[in-house]
Amino acid sequence: MTKEEHPKLFGLIGKNIDYSFSRAYFSEKFEKEHLSNHSYVNFDLDKIEEFVGIKKKNPTLQGLNVTIPYKKAIIPYLDRLSEEAKAIGAVNTILWDKQGNSIGHNTDHTGFEKALREKTKNLPKKALILGTGGASGAVRYALEKMGCEVIFVSRVPRQGQYGYQDLDAKRIDAVQLIVNSTPVGTFPNIEMAPPIPYDLLHSNHLLFDLIYNPSQTRFMKNGEKQGAQTLNGYQMLVYQAEKSWELWNQ
Repeated sequence: MTKEEHPKLFGLIGKNIDYSFSRAYFSEKFEKEHLSNHSYVNFDLDKIEEFVGIKKKNPTLQGLNVTIPYKKAIIPYLDRLSEEAKAIGAVNTILWDKQGNSIGHNTDHTGFEKALREKTKNLPKKALILGTGGASGAVRYALEKMGCEVIFVSRVPRQGQYGYQDLDAKRIDAVQLIVNSTPVGTFPNIEMAPPIPYDLLHSNHLLFDLIYNPSQTRFMKNGEKQGAQTLNGYQMLVYQAEKSWELWNQ
């Protein structure tokens, strides 16, 4: 058996992840690129503790993606973090080095930045990020790297953050980008949208929803009615997946 023929397993850890973009994306990629010895599976974990021993039970495992709700919870179980993952405080990609150490990376910020730059040449100077979960840290990291001021919006705001009730005309006018990093509006709850004052939006706004299913969320539709530009999370997912693939093959 040549080196190339050794089976290589990749996968996704998350909870209730039947819908997984990653499995569909990588399975199709392996087929297209004739990588018949590669496979990609979902590891649906009821609790994060089940991550322990996953590599031992699956010795051909080369790399993992991590999704909601484990992007932050996985960190104590890893041997090392990349500088970006440390700064973001969340992991979405895991690989193992030659010594068997698990290393956590974050490729969400790469995916977000690439998708945003592809959508608009006018990069935002100020942005609102709706939600403070695992994906929001990567968005903040990418935007600040691009020189954009960021304010989080939360149902329970901390110091320096806005509550949804704080979003008045002045605050909405001051930003060019609003990112939905919450799961509100994801299939099957497609009629739901974050509670922002949509009537205050206009053509100078870009609404970026990290959700990709449905491809046009209620958040996006509400923005379009006011003349705002919109973007869903599909391209971000593709770009972060490609970056994961690059890391696994270094």
